[in-house]
Amino acid sequence: MDDKTRTELEAAAFRRLVAHLRERTDVQNIDLMNLAGFCRNCLGNWYAEAAKERGLPVDKEAAREQVYGMPYAEWKAKYQTEATPQQQAKLNAAGGPHKH
Repeated sequence: MDDKTRTELEAAAFRRLVAHLRERTDVQNIDLMNLAGFCRNCLGNWYAEAAKERGLPVDKEAAREQVYGMPYAEWKAKYQTEATPQQQAKLNAAGGPHKH
């Protein structure tokens, strides 16, 4: 497989992951962190880092909007719920948020 095709497939898979996460607003970021060690914010941060590496002015908020499909503050207000003590304990036992 050539590099162009590989990049196109990776981009398609990323877009599908983002679309899936946009649809699954019931899945909280803390759940993703506890199960997989990353969340929507991580994807946004990685997007911003990739842009920065290429000299593109994409800040974290703009990158997160690409992932959430709306400003992060709007998503939080609409969909984020309070973490349960069990969710928080599990996250803390794993070293806290975004330790990857």
